[in-house]
Amino acid sequence: MNPARFGPLVGAIGGLVFMLVNAGALTGAAPLLVRCLGAAAFALVIWFVSFRASGLQAPAAPPTRRELLVYWACVGAMVVAIPLGAQAVDTVLGSPELTVCWVVLVVGAHFLPFAKAFDVPVFTPLAWTLIGLAAAGGALTFTVTGRAAPWTGVLAGAVLLFFSAFGAHTGGRLRAGRSA
Repeated sequence: MNPARFGPLVGAIGGLVFMLVNAGALTGAAPLLVRCLGAAAFALVIWFVSFRASGLQAPAAPPTRRELLVYWACVGAMVVAIPLGAQAVDTVLGSPELTVCWVVLVVGAHFLPFAKAFDVPVFTPLAWTLIGLAAAGGALTFTVTGRAAPWTGVLAGAVLLFFSAFGAHTGGRLRAGRSA
């Protein structure tokens, strides 16, 4: 598989999972609507990555040793930070509903080193969008209503799906076109 397609596919899967899982905590018709929209957006991203991605015309070079090190270090840190932070959120703050916001924050933060390591600028706005969403969702969840937490997860999924399509179209650049 072309490594440049791998990232958008992983992001799309993550986005769909965020939407499907967090939709279950919504009320009324929202869970069904969110899940249907998430599945449709996922299918669109997959189609887009497979058939319409202009930024992926040429096969990308395989990742370097340094890139792989950054990747695995970030993924490893994320895998450790999510359950430890979730436990802290539950025991220290006594607000297990904030776990969703914590997960969104950690997922967002794990993208920050990727922008430089992989020379893929689109990771920076993706990271900061997720971090901002986690902060806003966490603040609303903690101070106003616990119902903000699942919406934070749903919106994080939509953000991941959007950036997956955008990154595929632009080859990870901030605008379409071939990179030098």
